[in-house]
Amino acid sequence: MFEKDWNISYLLDFYGEILPEKKRGVMEMYYNEDLSLAEIAEQIGISRQGVRDMIKKTEEELFFWEEKLGLARRDLQLRGRADRVLSLLDHEQDLSAELASEIRSLLAEIR
Repeated sequence: MFEKDWNISYLLDFYGEILPEKKRGVMEMYYNEDLSLAEIAEQIGISRQGVRDMIKKTEEELFFWEEKLGLARRDLQLRGRADRVLSLLDHEQDLSAELASEIRSLLAEIR
């Protein structure tokens, strides 16, 4: 058995829609629904080894897209910056309430 890389679930959020339907479905069953290889194999009518191979190849494809496009990495960076700005807002006494409210609203949209 191989160890699940839970970062794959995060990558699926960004790149799942560009995967073929069958691959996307298998990945969602494995990572999001936490089904076993045997359960997935039974549902889609292929061998357990076939499911494992499909998962490994699709993981490689997701990593390829992340390497080329970097959407997940960029999202994490933006979330980190948003958290930092929120932390600064919480400790800044001289910032106008209206400006602080607008910044919070903007940050909420990107988080």
